[in-house]
Amino acid sequence: MRCSFARAGDTLKDKHLSIRIEQCLALAKASNCPRRKFGALLVDPNRNVVLMDGYNGGPRGGGELCGGNTCLRDDESIKSGTMVEIGCHHAEMNLICNSAANGVPTGGAWLIITGEPCMMCAKLIHHAGISRVIVVDGGFGGTNGIGYLEEHDVEIQRTSGPKDPRGNDL
Repeated sequence: MRCSFARAGDTLKDKHLSIRIEQCLALAKASNCPRRKFGALLVDPNRNVVLMDGYNGGPRGGGELCGGNTCLRDDESIKSGTMVEIGCHHAEMNLICNSAANGVPTGGAWLIITGEPCMMCAKLIHHAGISRVIVVDGGFGGTNGIGYLEEHDVEIQRTSGPKDPRGNDL
């Protein structure tokens, strides 16, 4: 049985969206990643409830960081925005996997994320049936998946948020 949340014309009130964005930014603080902290919230736009959350971090039960006690990206001097398959599990990936593991439907739900998704996460978002992605601008240092999502009819909404203090050279 496919569950779809969003219906034509559905939208969260501005004040509710603002609160959900604040929750997503607070959730990002749970990450132990020394490079960048990302948070993600899956929201039912009809009922204004959080369905699932996620943040970037090491593998479940595998230590605080992606390499157990160290950051693999730092260990291997990998430039931000490149080789995204190495390092932390991304916030979007954690959210979608946790939704699947717990039977939480994602079709038609909205995703709030604290930065642009990478291409790998964009594919997961699309295939999970998420209908809208609300990006709290803060940037992703590499090629992002926004174009992929737009090409596959996932609605993109941008909103302001804190900027990545590292700049574009890392």
